[in-house]
Parts: sequence; structure tokens; C-alpha cells
Amino acid sequence: MKEEVKEILSHPRSQTEEVQALQDTIYVIGGKWKLPIINSICNGNKRFREIERSIPGITTRMLSRELKDMEMNGLIKRTVYDSSPVLVEYESTEYCHSFGDIILQMIKWGKAHRKKIKAGK
Repeated sequence: MKEEVKEILSHPRSQTEEVQALQDTIYVIGGKWKLPIINSICNGNKRFREIERSIPGITTRMLSRELKDMEMNGLIKRTVYDSSPVLVEYESTEYCHSFGDIILQMIKWGKAHRKKIKAGK
């Protein structure tokens, strides 16, 4: 990965284009809840209550709103099964998987950061 970073940084870049790309990314996956929701779904939680229980502090209303937004942006797929009672499941899309490596790197960085901060106290 370091070689890729060196390659990117060695060429003239468009600040405007990069800022727009960063803002687009933050718009789609930013906020307090989207990444934990994606992580929950990718860890096998498919039903609304399973996802809700796996994320401490999220409200039902917030989860509902975020799931709708994520579905609109193509990150998750919502499937309604015609049964009694009606069964609704969520799953991550291939498009969502396209930034899976980024999420794993963020988790890795977050763990290292927590260790660094705790060690400094």
C-alpha cells in the first residue's frame, strides 16, 4: 500500500477534485452510525432488531433513517418476504463491498489509535 500512496503523491493532483471526492465519500458513509451499521450487516446481522441490538446507543428511529439512506445510496439491499409476520432482511451490496478494505483499515487504525492514546496516559 505504501507504494500506491507514493505513486499517488508523486503526481500533480487537483485539490478541488480531491476535496469533492472526499466530501462525496463522507456524505455516503459519514456520520456516527453508517459504518457501525455496515459492520453489523457484514457480521451477519440481517434483521432490523438484530442490527439494532448489535449497535449500542442507536435509536430505532435513527437506524430506520440510516437504513433508508444507505439503501438509496446502493450500499445495502432491503428484501421483504411475504410471510406472516412479514420478514424484512438487509444485506450489503457488491457496491458496499467495494470499500471493505477501507473499513478494515479504519478499524485497524482505530485500534492502534486507542492503544496509542491509552499508552500515553
